Amino acid sequence: MPDSKLMPLSTAIQRFLPDESSVAMGLSLESLIPFAAAHEIIRQRKRNLCLIGPISDILFDQIIGAGCVRQIKAAWVGNVITGSGYNFRRGIETDTLKIEDHSNLTLAMALRAGAMGVSFMPTRTALGSDLFKTNPGLKTMTCPFTSDRLTAVAAINPDVAIVHVQRADKYGNANSWGNLGVTRDACLASRHVIITAEEIVSPTLISADPNRVIIPGFRVNAVAHFPWGAHPSPVPGYYNRDHQVFIDYSNESKTAMHFAKWQDRWVDNISGHHAYMDLLGHERMAGLAIKHHVFSEPVDYGY
Repeated sequence: MPDSKLMPLSTAIQRFLPDESSVAMGLSLESLIPFAAAHEIIRQRKRNLCLIGPISDILFDQIIGAGCVRQIKAAWVGNVITGSGYNFRRGIETDTLKIEDHSNLTLAMALRAGAMGVSFMPTRTALGSDLFKTNPGLKTMTCPFTSDRLTAVAAINPDVAIVHVQRADKYGNANSWGNLGVTRDACLASRHVIITAEEIVSPTLISADPNRVIIPGFRVNAVAHFPWGAHPSPVPGYYNRDHQVFIDYSNESKTAMHFAKWQDRWVDNISGHHAYMDLLGHERMAGLAIKHHVFSEPVDYGY
């Protein structure tokens, strides 16, 4: 049997995400966003990171505000509920952030190319757009078969992909369900993969549902057990989106001074998942818990 890959989240971030890394996060769009991992990145004062992701909600804004980021490769950065991400906006206005603009599809194509081990993917998307002005990974090409004009999207191979899932075993095999976005391709394209999981379960339970294995364990470097590790984003089957957090964060990050106070309370003074849940409070957690369960139809893998 392989060795266990279970370790504290702090150890995983320290070991597999050095300064200067490119890191893919927020890969399932508005769900399963690995906020706990992002907060650990902030606590460890990582520097000069390149963040890669489609729509990470306020995750990227928080890491930017903590001074960890030099570059963004993304389709959108901000606050889905209120609009602006103020730390991101300050970074753009002061020219301290480098931006590689993508659409959701060009980013997906770039990670697909990385996952396949090819240098680019051809697509019709982005032709005629301004994305070519800020993204050196987009070029026009002529199809060798039809002579059509296409976009060539350069591959992206992140140093690390960080993914939050519903359940994983200690060897890194992980089940996830819901909107998976670009998670599979990002994991396959990345040199290292860190999993945070709501539950650690037996390998037998994981293998009983093989179609929900988001990434096989041999591609995973670390597994950290972190219940509520995606809060305030939702985790299908576990808890709902905490809308109030996004509204509060908008007010608490309008200035650098306000953000520093937010970071002190919600990040720097949190030592682990128990401390985070204590700060949330049981009443709030109960209010976010799933009330109406909708189970999928069982399938038969018999022989």
